[in-house]
Amino acid sequence: LVIVFYGSNGKSNPVSMENKVEHQAKNEITYDIHLPSDLGTLYKVRLGLRILENSISNLSLHHVKMQNTSTLDTFSLSINKMFPLSLNADRWIEFPIEWPLKEALSVVTYHLTVFSRNILSERNLVHMTACIYGTHGDTGDRPLLWSLQNVQQGEDNESFLVIVDAVELGGVDKVVLSISSKTDCKLDIKNLHLKEAVKEHPVYVFEVNETFSVDANKPEIQREIPVSFVIRGDNQKNDIDNNFHQEISQERNLTEYTIKVYTGDKRGAGTDANVHITLFGNEDKSEVFQLSQSLEHQDPFERGKVDTFKIKTKKLGSLHSIEIGHDGKGFASGWFLEKVEITDASRNLVYCFSCNRSVDQHHFGGGVFFLIRTSSNLF
Repeated sequence: LVIVFYGSNGKSNPVSMENKVEHQAKNEITYDIHLPSDLGTLYKVRLGLRILENSISNLSLHHVKMQNTSTLDTFSLSINKMFPLSLNADRWIEFPIEWPLKEALSVVTYHLTVFSRNILSERNLVHMTACIYGTHGDTGDRPLLWSLQNVQQGEDNESFLVIVDAVELGGVDKVVLSISSKTDCKLDIKNLHLKEAVKEHPVYVFEVNETFSVDANKPEIQREIPVSFVIRGDNQKNDIDNNFHQEISQERNLTEYTIKVYTGDKRGAGTDANVHITLFGNEDKSEVFQLSQSLEHQDPFERGKVDTFKIKTKKLGSLHSIEIGHDGKGFASGWFLEKVEITDASRNLVYCFSCNRSVDQHHFGGGVFFLIRTSSNLF
């Protein structure tokens, strides 16, 4: 059994469950897993079987329960699926992680149509996988030749459908093809079309137009293929959305910041007011963000508590100061702020802004704000 964790700070390497059994009872196995790095807030898990050559494994998976032993956050899900028996089968199951007060991603069935000239005649000799990438992560390597649907053959072309179940990918931007064979052969691939099974559009089109010469004595061939265009379907047969690449570029130019707010452990330190923050860097400043949905507490900014927030904004460069404060509203608006720690995921830096004072002394237009300069940044 192999498991891959996806979080706001990245994904883990495949973790083998071998030699990690902590407890085993009838129809139930408990594993103890130590991740090498902080992945941030988990949003999906990919679970599968590592099938060794010439072996056949099967697993009927009914229920999964996970608990963070530090925070005691617990997640459970009924799955009730059987992993396929075939050596070439798609042996991965993905499921989203659900958190209170946060909308979880959904599991989507994707249809990947492969247009080629000779793959069907070589399918028994070739191992071919595709890893689809989007703004919400990737599918991992999925086999393309294990269960072909809607096979169509013509004189000079052919096509077949591959079904992939995965947690929704968001905006899709590339596919990585991996091809290997135990014998020398050539594969002529024209293009790939990807869409959600329940929707006619959008259709992501990947132009390949390449003949792959596969050598049995050489490593597998890998090709990274970006989206060529997107068919949106506005009454036009080929409605190419020229804004698509701009959308992907804008998404990738955003940086995620993790903001940890430490409320002091003093009498009356907490606040019920609405807290806002602005980040200032040497390249730009962010818009004003309201810190309302703490990852830890439904009622944030209570005495002696730490609240974590996630924001996405344009790249700001090195942070040098923040402006943080509240609107003065609520029954108990006074707030003793100890410090703020901000992690820049793109630069792997943590900035510390120390305050250690009450944010209730200076009012500007009905609000209370302090400009705090960084006291240190940790690598």
